[in-house]
Amino acid sequence: MTDLHKQSLLSSLGLVHVWSLEKPNTMTKAVNTSLLAFSCLFFVVLSLFLSVAEPQRQSLNGKWRLSNTSGSVCLPAEVPGCVHSALQLQGFIQDPYFRFNDAVYRWIALENWTYTTTFTVSAVLRAKQKVLLIFEGVDTVAFISLNGITIGETDNMFCEYDFSVRDQLKVGDNELRVDFRSPVYYAAERRKAHPYRVPPDCPPDVQRGECHVNFIRKEQSSFSWDWGPSFPTTGLWRGVRLEAFDLLHVVQVSPVPLYNLSSSAWSVQVDLLVDAVQATRSHVTLSVPELESEQSFPLELLSGKTKNSFVLHINASRQVKLWWPRGYGDQSAYSLLIRAHQDGVVFLNTESRVYFRTVELVQEAIVGSPGLSFYFRINGKPIFLKGSNWIPAHAFQDQISSAVLKNLLQSAVDANMNALRVWGGGVYEQDLFYEICDQLGIMVWQDLMFACAMYPTEDQFIHTVREEVLQQVRRLKSHPSVIIWSGNNENEAALATDWFNIPASQKPMYVKDYVTLYVDNIKKLVEEEDQSRPFLVSSPTNGAESEQEGWVAANPYDPHYGDVHFYSYSLDCWDWKTFPRARFASEYGFQSWPSFSTLQPVSRRDDWSYDSSFSAHRQHHEDGNQQMLRQAAIHFNLPNSTDPFKLFTDTLYITQVMQAQCVKTQTEFYRRSRSEIVEGKGHTMGALYWQLNDIWQAPSWSSIEFGGKWKLLHYFAQSFFAAVLPVGFEDDDTMLIYVVSDVLEDLKLRAVVTVYSWSDLNPVCTLRSNLHPVSGGSAVPVFKQLVAALLAGCGRCTRLTCLLMFHLEDEGGIQHGPTNHHYMCSPKDARGLQKANITAMVQEDDSGFSVTLRSSSVAPFVWLDVGNIPGRFTSNGFLMVSANRTVGFHAWRPTSAAELSNALTVTSLMDVYGAG
Repeated sequence: MTDLHKQSLLSSLGLVHVWSLEKPNTMTKAVNTSLLAFSCLFFVVLSLFLSVAEPQRQSLNGKWRLSNTSGSVCLPAEVPGCVHSALQLQGFIQDPYFRFNDAVYRWIALENWTYTTTFTVSAVLRAKQKVLLIFEGVDTVAFISLNGITIGETDNMFCEYDFSVRDQLKVGDNELRVDFRSPVYYAAERRKAHPYRVPPDCPPDVQRGECHVNFIRKEQSSFSWDWGPSFPTTGLWRGVRLEAFDLLHVVQVSPVPLYNLSSSAWSVQVDLLVDAVQATRSHVTLSVPELESEQSFPLELLSGKTKNSFVLHINASRQVKLWWPRGYGDQSAYSLLIRAHQDGVVFLNTESRVYFRTVELVQEAIVGSPGLSFYFRINGKPIFLKGSNWIPAHAFQDQISSAVLKNLLQSAVDANMNALRVWGGGVYEQDLFYEICDQLGIMVWQDLMFACAMYPTEDQFIHTVREEVLQQVRRLKSHPSVIIWSGNNENEAALATDWFNIPASQKPMYVKDYVTLYVDNIKKLVEEEDQSRPFLVSSPTNGAESEQEGWVAANPYDPHYGDVHFYSYSLDCWDWKTFPRARFASEYGFQSWPSFSTLQPVSRRDDWSYDSSFSAHRQHHEDGNQQMLRQAAIHFNLPNSTDPFKLFTDTLYITQVMQAQCVKTQTEFYRRSRSEIVEGKGHTMGALYWQLNDIWQAPSWSSIEFGGKWKLLHYFAQSFFAAVLPVGFEDDDTMLIYVVSDVLEDLKLRAVVTVYSWSDLNPVCTLRSNLHPVSGGSAVPVFKQLVAALLAGCGRCTRLTCLLMFHLEDEGGIQHGPTNHHYMCSPKDARGLQKANITAMVQEDDSGFSVTLRSSSVAPFVWLDVGNIPGRFTSNGFLMVSANRTVGFHAWRPTSAAELSNALTVTSLMDVYGAG
């Protein structure tokens, strides 16, 4: 309690003497001396009383003991943590990511485990009126006992649990025990007890995973996925603590901004969830000092948990600074002060952050097109979502440091992303994730944690899901970065298109279960708890049209509605016509392998072959390794070195080249489709490729490798997500260049096209279009010419001998956006393309390090690699058409020019062919 609060209490009791400034007489001095002595004594007593009255928190994190049922394992374990991390830290097992250890250590998930700790409780804490034992995250099914007395059980990884334990606590030493059941056996038992099949039963064999994950409320991908290992974790994955109090404990403060369109007025709804010892009536004062806004409200608390909602109206004379997505403005925030008081005594004084922004999901008719639009309007402005999909950054959540989160999210915005979709088969991310997204302006599409499966709907399951959803929505709804809730990942599509071969006669039963879970329970609960952002039942979905069709559309992939997920590994990914012209693309992508420096720590020399057992084991997508080679072979000759190691590393490189060019083509198609309706399709307003990050060192769809290293794709994303972008493509033998502009202001730009020969660093010719007006937030053509005429106009060019580089400039000749390229033929057919001799010189400068390259000839896909030195280049994987080029390097740890120079390798396309 602060001195101010103590003074308020004394004042209310009439015990604060107001001293006169007049000169005192003798009697006054005597009285004052007596009062002073009494006051000093009183303050001593009062200080002792107040120290007792204040709430107390005691962390139980740190060293615990971990053992299995048989007693064969007994060792120290950190909390927060999990069994796998504890076993590794104590040297009982190797790195679980090493080679085939995901299979070797399968036994861990099949065991029952026990965590125990002894902690000391003081007399002061034990004397509190109420003591809560709070588990912030339990993974997953556990029985909890304190001093030999069972106090509760858990069955949901995503819930916080609290237990009233005052009566079970002792002054002095106490023993806390958490007995975990095997998640694998628990899921199997729940399936066996269910009266009918809830598919899928098991993951595909190639994933080497466990069965029936849909029957347990834990990270769904922990039983395996097509990009990750099977590590069904067990443990106390979040913190454990005691909360002791005489009055109340604040469980959650959730401020949410509201905007009244008719009055143009802002307000803040503040939900205050409090656990009170006894029923009481008092007052709460809410204020945003910077906006000169303050109001007081009656506060009525019941014994136990009570949620009170208040609406603070913002002073209309103050200008509110808005929170904007990345690239559109600042991410402004305000301090919200919350004080609860009774009879002049302040017993709650806390602070929160509040951000002002509006979000709308617009689904309305489009002129000239059947169906409905599907786009987000933030603060009244249509926003094209550019970004990727987020998966868990590690199989063991306790090993995800703040540095890892910050690096991954900073890498997203460094690649010009403004949005991430938190995918529904992982976890609701930790608070820091959303705080960083708030600060960086990253919009979050938040899935609820249901993915690629049907789910049971018995009472026990519904009960735990409702508690999960309620807690998570209350926790996350104050974050402006979260712009939408989505009920599940692909479950509408799975049901509609019969992924699981459900007999037609049984389909109505599964549709009923689907509606019961996602509509009658989850949707209703989310919308009751949060009216500030939209809720979408599934992804992909037809949105409003799916609702009209009873929540399961006949074709959830219909490009005229909602969002789509699209994957095709057999079609030519350089042909933009193979992609759906959708309203919003929330998943699409292609696989690649990570760099050798990422694979090396978890492999041995005999693993370093594309055809090795290790390579096959690490690939969890059916036929994935061969799909990559077949896709690459459409446009590239495959590496042919006779040196096995070089052949392996060259193949890793070619998969990254293929992936980057494929995703570039598809993303640019979506971006240039934002302003067009073609054959009733278009107005694309989102491109979120699959996926941003990796969970381990393996082939996947990611653009960032495990450990943070950027793949070639992520460097390409820097360009294809630029705010102003030139996009070139061919249509019916016509070369077109569009300007894609995400900026809000209007521009006037021209295309500058430079034609190069594969055999010469000197340009063949340069063409300039007329200046064209480009409205803010649009995509418009600025260059159009028949390919034959373009090549003929450049003299000695053919499709096989020349390529195009192009950029945008204004009337003053200032370039806007990156320089882009267009290949007139597949590189494997290019005539005159030679192996380039590229030298590199590394220097240290004021901004970090620079690498100056000198090339003897045109070099496509120039790739700079510094091994395991963490950091990123300012540009990489580029087409080099000049003799000299300088790029920067941002190191993520101290290094030197000499170290970088020794580690640096430079690879371009033609280096992967030929002997040696």
